[in-house]
Amino acid sequence: MPLRPARGRRHTLRTALIALATATAAALSAAPPAAAADTWTEVGSDRADPLTESQGLASVEVPANSANRYTGIGTIPFGVSTRGWNHVGDPDASYDGYYVEPYQRDSGTSKMYRVQAPGGAWSEYVHALSPGEALNNSWVAIAPGGQWMLTGEWGTMTRLIVLPTPGVNPSTSPSANLPQASTVRLDRAVRDVQGCDFTGPTTLLCSSDDPAGTLFGMTKPLLQIDLSAEPGGSGDVNGRVTALRQLPLRSSCSGSFETEGIDYDRRTGTLRVIVVSPGFCVLTDSKTYRFTR
Repeated sequence: MPLRPARGRRHTLRTALIALATATAAALSAAPPAAAADTWTEVGSDRADPLTESQGLASVEVPANSANRYTGIGTIPFGVSTRGWNHVGDPDASYDGYYVEPYQRDSGTSKMYRVQAPGGAWSEYVHALSPGEALNNSWVAIAPGGQWMLTGEWGTMTRLIVLPTPGVNPSTSPSANLPQASTVRLDRAVRDVQGCDFTGPTTLLCSSDDPAGTLFGMTKPLLQIDLSAEPGGSGDVNGRVTALRQLPLRSSCSGSFETEGIDYDRRTGTLRVIVVSPGFCVLTDSKTYRFTR
């Protein structure tokens, strides 16, 4: 007859196994998400025109077969620039076809978002700066649900700002202030973010123009931000920041590159990022790089 452990020893073994399982579950929940690994492979590039494709880009799903949209100093309408809105950032489009461009002035207390509805009509929405908010308006990223969008500030920041999506969220109006709804609080600082785009309900990819490399051990990183919940007007959410890789820095000229806007096209699974070349080569070999996973 085989020996059997005493009852007390069985109880001790069972307790130890439960404790081990609990500790393992806790460790797994605290571990970085698997999606944080860099699974993006560079598959090609296209020349980025310095006047019309040097600030940002967006894939537009509605109407069907719409061309990709780009922004640059040459895409700012004359009637917009003469009113002081002389810088356009990285745009985005909602899944139902609303296209949003972020604008800023050299001075003042507001930002502007120019919106094109699926039918083609344009409208403008002004956001009065919240206390402590920086003036620059580098990018917008519309959440997949469409009702809310994120925007960011230049410099070293530990937050992203949540706004109702103008033209989509029924609370918005061109004749009323576009108010801050909530905040994404980041677990690590980010620097000089030039664009972000959602790849899922709670996942963002962002292009950083960080020239120092002290935050993540690399300059010009591609960042992933995993949110604790979908952003909206019901309260702040947390964001976990991971650096995936350095963005391509290749040119015939030497000097300082500038990373610009970013876009994820869910129809093809293609990620695109603009990198502007230094010096004279801004005219010749600035690129929109393409990645897939």
